[in-house]
Amino acid sequence: MRIAVDYDLCEGHGQCLMAAPDVFDIPDGAEQVVVLEPEPPEADRERVVRAAAMCPAQAIRILN
Repeated sequence: MRIAVDYDLCEGHGQCLMAAPDVFDIPDGAEQVVVLEPEPPEADRERVVRAAAMCPAQAIRILN
């Protein structure tokens, strides 16, 4: 599994951090999310899918 963020859509709401804080972050002063773990283990799929679903801008995609 790979995570892709469309930075043209990302508005930095940070909703993804609530579902998967070890995978996503918004560093101090940043306006958009940073993917800390672009290829998380399959065991994290449920949390990553939830994080993508929580994104109000729908900027997160999960690629298999």
